[in-house]
Amino acid sequence: MLKLPRKILFSVEAVLDIAYHSSGRLASSRDITRRQGIPRRYLEQVLQQLVRGGILIGKRGPKGGYRLSRERRRIMVGDVIRCIWKTEIPESKSDFKLDSELGVKVLEPLWDHIQVLAIRQLDNISIEDLCNKAKKAGVKGEGNYKHDFII
Repeated sequence: MLKLPRKILFSVEAVLDIAYHSSGRLASSRDITRRQGIPRRYLEQVLQQLVRGGILIGKRGPKGGYRLSRERRRIMVGDVIRCIWKTEIPESKSDFKLDSELGVKVLEPLWDHIQVLAIRQLDNISIEDLCNKAKKAGVKGEGNYKHDFII
């Protein structure tokens, strides 16, 4: 099974958490950590990369937090992965190098091709699609409640 680096998985999970739980309000890293179990110090680094990459908007200070930079239907999982991928994966075509002729001419191009296909698939899945899956799966959203003030 191919595995993505944890940092990339955490980034997708953080964006999904903000989209699903914040309802357009700022989400604090403390709340994301509480819900997802991502170490806060590590999460802050990921969130800053997502801000620099244009996926999130961050506000500093005691009442600060993070929100999506655009509608969740316009943020694709591939966008999030590419944002982190730039710093996580070396610039070379493959994150491993083989020395044999078979490795260089056959296996490395195969892995590169698989990577391209995977990203293309992820470019067809929006954060909204994931939010809808979470809702169907019965995940309670903290910010998804409609307040009823009828007495």
